[in-house]
Amino acid sequence: MSEFLQGHHFQVQWGGARIGFQEISGLRVRVDVVEVHDGSFVDESPIKLPGRKHFGNITLRRGIVKRDNEFFNWWNTIQFGEVERRDIVISLLNEEHIPTLVWKIRNAFPVEIVWSDLRASQSQIAIESLEIACEGITVSNE
Repeated sequence: MSEFLQGHHFQVQWGGARIGFQEISGLRVRVDVVEVHDGSFVDESPIKLPGRKHFGNITLRRGIVKRDNEFFNWWNTIQFGEVERRDIVISLLNEEHIPTLVWKIRNAFPVEIVWSDLRASQSQIAIESLEIACEGITVSNE
């Protein structure tokens, strides 16, 4: 029987401080479907072929830590047409903290930062979210 992996034990190497992340979302890839019509088919159904690959934007969420402004510093590298790109590695870990499934994100750059709402009536940790775009995702078993 297969051993199911738990989604709560992971680490992220993103080129910044080695701080834990609360959540990673948006790990997805898709491909366009291109329809080709050929007049020789009797039922006039199109042939479907794979087209361009698309890689979804990924969101990294973490608690805001005193004197750590690395998300914003990375975002601040954006100039028109230029930005500091990074390769990011997200590893799903087993009970021994060994990577069992690894997503390698290629040429990532920040596109949005969101800070949690500040409310005097609540006692919650402030969260910051960084949304990144990328040019490729590969998945491997380590």
